[in-house]
Amino acid sequence: MRMISSMLPHIAVSGLLAASLAAGCSSAEMASGGAGGHVGAGGIGAGGNGAGGTGGGSVVIGSSGCPLFTAGDAWNLDISGAAVDSAQNAIVMAAVGTAKIHPDFGVGFGIPFNVVPASQPAVPVTFNQYADESDPGPYPFPAVGVARVEGTTDPRSCSGDCHLLAVQMGACMLYEGWSCLYSDSTGWTCGNGAKWDLKKKSYGQRPEGWTSADAAGLPVYAGLARYEEVMAGEITHALRFTMSKSAARHIAPATHDAGSGTNAPPMGLRVRLKASYDASALAPDAQIFVRAMKKYGMILADNGSNFYFQSEDNPNWSDGINDLKTIPASAFEAIVSPP
Repeated sequence: MRMISSMLPHIAVSGLLAASLAAGCSSAEMASGGAGGHVGAGGIGAGGNGAGGTGGGSVVIGSSGCPLFTAGDAWNLDISGAAVDSAQNAIVMAAVGTAKIHPDFGVGFGIPFNVVPASQPAVPVTFNQYADESDPGPYPFPAVGVARVEGTTDPRSCSGDCHLLAVQMGACMLYEGWSCLYSDSTGWTCGNGAKWDLKKKSYGQRPEGWTSADAAGLPVYAGLARYEEVMAGEITHALRFTMSKSAARHIAPATHDAGSGTNAPPMGLRVRLKASYDASALAPDAQIFVRAMKKYGMILADNGSNFYFQSEDNPNWSDGINDLKTIPASAFEAIVSPP
């Protein structure tokens, strides 16, 4: 079982209304999600992000024209009224102590994803660590010259988690790889890989016991906040976060564990910012995150620093997101996992 560390990342996102329509996305879908940047050579662009949709569930992501799974998906559930899991809450609070939450993203770092057109050619991918828990290729990964991989500006050289995520327009399929490198002679090699149909419920797409590009067997992309959402004024899904230790078990929507013992939270555990937390003094962008943390919460997805949460690398993030670093982890509570 691997234990994936949370490393400093990078993100790019692109999509164009006309390109989305050509790829098979309806004008109604794009009206929900907003127009994005441009699709560039090799299938990805470095254009700016458009405004995202509002509401929860199957809100269309403006940059791709794709939903984020179904309205009733675990990532999209309103858990503001869920019961507190007192036993797990005690374990989490004992582990975090006086730590504060930490936005593990900003200008120049985040977890990157690439939006590729429906016509993006699929290429072979070799899986060299968890091939038996990987969805076989080919994957429509972008050309090496434009592909964005976590932790590097050149996919031929990378250390750390080196996530490579691609959302394919039209089909609305998500392809994720972990520990990915490109070789001019052999092409893409990743530690493992996972495919997700963004039009369907995420839980159940991964066999029980399988990992993914995330240690918990979850889709990485689903737990990232995107700049376009914040600019639209609402994040409509849960975020992913890490803790330094996790148990040797998992709960839905996770399918895999990467820890030891029992005196630690399981992968898939959900935490929620307490409704009573007063964020009125925080910057407007930070308050958007606060509202999402109260309504959708955060899902434990990986081993890493306590209460680090991830989002997109975008040059337009304001300094206001740093206000989130003032929130103590003790302002959160573990909740009973939704059925």
